[in-house]
Amino acid sequence: MLTGLDTGYEGKFDFPRWRGPPTTPWMLATVPRTGSTWLSHGLWATGCLGAPLEYLNFEAGGPYTFANGAPSLQQELWRSLLARRTSPNGVFGVKCFPAQLEALVAANPPLLDDVLALLLPRGGPKRIVYLVRRDRDAHAASYARATLSGVWRKEQERDGAAPAYSADAVDTAMRWIDAQAAAWEAMFRDLAVTPLRLCYEDALADPEGTVAEVAHYLGIAIDPAAAIPVPSIEKQTRDPAWSPRTGRASAG
Repeated sequence: MLTGLDTGYEGKFDFPRWRGPPTTPWMLATVPRTGSTWLSHGLWATGCLGAPLEYLNFEAGGPYTFANGAPSLQQELWRSLLARRTSPNGVFGVKCFPAQLEALVAANPPLLDDVLALLLPRGGPKRIVYLVRRDRDAHAASYARATLSGVWRKEQERDGAAPAYSADAVDTAMRWIDAQAAAWEAMFRDLAVTPLRLCYEDALADPEGTVAEVAHYLGIAIDPAAAIPVPSIEKQTRDPAWSPRTGRASAG
């Protein structure tokens, strides 16, 4: 977790307390390095679409590391988040990676049951926005570079040598991305869910249109008066050595 920096998980960014279950729960399904943090903050800033952050991220370095290995605390935290992160119109969003749900299978099945009952109810509406990145080469390069450097956000960048381009790391990242994408597609098929599919490149080109598309999919009207300040997300510095074309050439 970043220190000395507002990430959005701080209590000062909570909505007024919501009582009862959210009326419009939804999931932002994605994999790392798709621009999902940037998009989630843009949706959150409307004040009408919940605050779809990684509320099931208990791994080391994540926002809720303190709950790692503590199933009862994780369930208590989840219940608290439902009350604090549901927007005043009843919308609750959560961003998920496949690995986070898979971790709950082994570590906390009761919490997984609660999450799925809310987001994927039997016989009820299943609202999933699925974000991908069209440029697979750039996606894999970004994923590999972040994995090697440990730098996942602009604010983590420090002076010093960046990791050298690694074709092996990029190939590994591509396999990880493909495996996670396959996991989402399998879930969509098994649950007969038709998600709203978005591409990062399209969202970047038309942020307002993307927000409107998500709101329409969820059946939510955006009230301009409900807009709220949220932490900004800066684009990371581009390293020419890690551009797919340059990297492959330099790697021989």
